Amino acid sequence: MEEIKVQENMMPAEEKNKFERKDPTVERLDNWIPRTFLGKRVKAGKVKNIDEVIGQTILEQEIVDTLVKLDNDLLLLGQSKGKFGGGKRRAWKQTQKKTMEGNVPSFSCGVLVGDRNGHIGLGFGKAKETLPAREKAMRNSKLNIIKIERGCGSFDCLCEEKHTVPFIVEGKCGSSVVRLIPAPQGTGLVIGDECKKILRLAGIKDVYSKTFGQTRSTINLAKACIEALKKTNLNINLK
Repeated sequence: MEEIKVQENMMPAEEKNKFERKDPTVERLDNWIPRTFLGKRVKAGKVKNIDEVIGQTILEQEIVDTLVKLDNDLLLLGQSKGKFGGGKRRAWKQTQKKTMEGNVPSFSCGVLVGDRNGHIGLGFGKAKETLPAREKAMRNSKLNIIKIERGCGSFDCLCEEKHTVPFIVEGKCGSSVVRLIPAPQGTGLVIGDECKKILRLAGIKDVYSKTFGQTRSTINLAKACIEALKKTNLNINLK
């Protein structure tokens, strides 16, 4: 064992780096060759802030990866198989297509990305296998990233920190309606579990909420929450 340790210490740093496993995101950015004008500007270092990119058409996910560090989470869209419709919710929603050769399954999932500082993105992906579906959803969520405004709009709180929504906002998708209400510090996120994931990644710590319509539809509920967060931006409200 001692001889092996001595040999490892004598190994040059360049050879050690060959055996180390790189982060997939870092490796993808190292090999990235931009194809769009915006991507070339970001690669050259002319654009250094994600806020300068939001509002433009983003076609390469490496643009977002270069400008901001994002956390991600999966939405629980599907339901596990079992008696009486299954039990626990799961991230993969499975559907089947009837063909002459038999049943052809497909999987879909939803991914959230955010920097916990006012930027949030939601994307969905569908493929014949689970991992390609997640990769598609991850890419779409980064391309759909938006900026939201935070503040302290509760009359019970006199602080000036950005911990909740600045005013009452409401979003709608299908029959699902989500209303976000400012809350004082220490309240927490008084909302459903899937919407909690969205608000946490967006950087909101306290909020009251009301939901209307078919709230068991996770996809519509998540989209309604995103639409409500979009309205926190004053530039959107003035249009």
